[in-house]
Amino acid sequence: MKTLYNLPKKIIFCKKCVTSNQRPNSYPEFNHTRERSNAKYLNIDKYGVCDACRVSEIKKKIDWKKRHKEFVRLLDKHRSNNKRYDCIVPGSGGKDSVYASYILKYEYGMNPLTITWPPILYTGYGYHNFLNWIKFGKFKNISFKHNKRVMKLLTKLSIENLLHPFQTFVLGQKNFAPAIAKKFNIPLIFYGENEAEYGNPKKDILVSKREQNFFSVKNYDKIFLSGISINSLKEQHDLSINDLRPFLPILDNDIRDKKIEVHYLGYYLKWIPQEAYYYAVEKTNFKPRPFRTEGTYSKYNSIDDKIDDLHYYTTYIKYGIGRTTHDASQEIRNNHITRDEGKNLVKKFDGEFPKKYFNEVLDYLKIKPTKFIKLCDQFRSPHIWKKTKKGFVLRHTINKDGADD
Repeated sequence: MKTLYNLPKKIIFCKKCVTSNQRPNSYPEFNHTRERSNAKYLNIDKYGVCDACRVSEIKKKIDWKKRHKEFVRLLDKHRSNNKRYDCIVPGSGGKDSVYASYILKYEYGMNPLTITWPPILYTGYGYHNFLNWIKFGKFKNISFKHNKRVMKLLTKLSIENLLHPFQTFVLGQKNFAPAIAKKFNIPLIFYGENEAEYGNPKKDILVSKREQNFFSVKNYDKIFLSGISINSLKEQHDLSINDLRPFLPILDNDIRDKKIEVHYLGYYLKWIPQEAYYYAVEKTNFKPRPFRTEGTYSKYNSIDDKIDDLHYYTTYIKYGIGRTTHDASQEIRNNHITRDEGKNLVKKFDGEFPKKYFNEVLDYLKIKPTKFIKLCDQFRSPHIWKKTKKGFVLRHTINKDGADD
């Protein structure tokens, strides 16, 4: 049976949470081995457990006092004595950026510059949270001003070519910080959660090292944006390299010459998303959505951009993994819900169509709703979905009620 996106043909669900091995960058059988180096930390079966759940077990064994000392040494190395900016905290005023910036400024005496790669379409409550973040935290902030024509075009192309509504935001968010660090000679960038928390095998919560290779490249010759090469974008869509530069990593020589370090705060401090939420409510009067987020049961994760909901719907289409799977798996790892509760939530909410902002987003991007639905069907991998008289049905689910279970 045909599989898309180089996904493993056999669908396996994690024994600990509710995610599957169809998550991009997952290991096919959940039996990858960093076991030799991590064995002393692991207290779980060797096989059938996803990378993110392994990390959650590793976190229980970490000597956080030792990590804290390492953290303080890093800050002491870079702390400014003349109130000059000594670190950058990227964010939008969500729970994670509030937590990171407040901790650094008010608990460790750093002088962070906050920076923001704005959403494609702000939600009202998301923009409210952004303004409160800057106001209550007394932070200076640099927000990128999008070229709307370029942003719309690249986002539209990324949907048409990749079914990836969020690519332009993800790339901008990742690449904006090193560019600002280079421009203002700020040596240190702090992101919040370590990406290993969500099963990205390129990150390792056991390894303390600069992440500069993830944020820089030797040249732009082989880079694709929105599924199209840089040269083709320039030639076919009348875009200049300056139009595209905000979405591109800075060059290796630039990041080395400026000695920029990129770190995850979640490596040094035990990071619990729910605690970050409560912290943001206390410090900046952070407001969750006034309604349940479509596709999941929560109200406070990734709520500043109207295109967020569409993005998580497309992950459900491409990988069979929706927003509830992401949220429930994270809460299972933090022992806030049981796996059985997570399974019930997945059954109830995963894959729910994001109708609230759907027409507004597509109208903004000039994509017809009928075209988007056709694209969704084109991007379904046959090994994940089965076409029936009633429409497409997942072949396998965590609840074992799929078409082929």
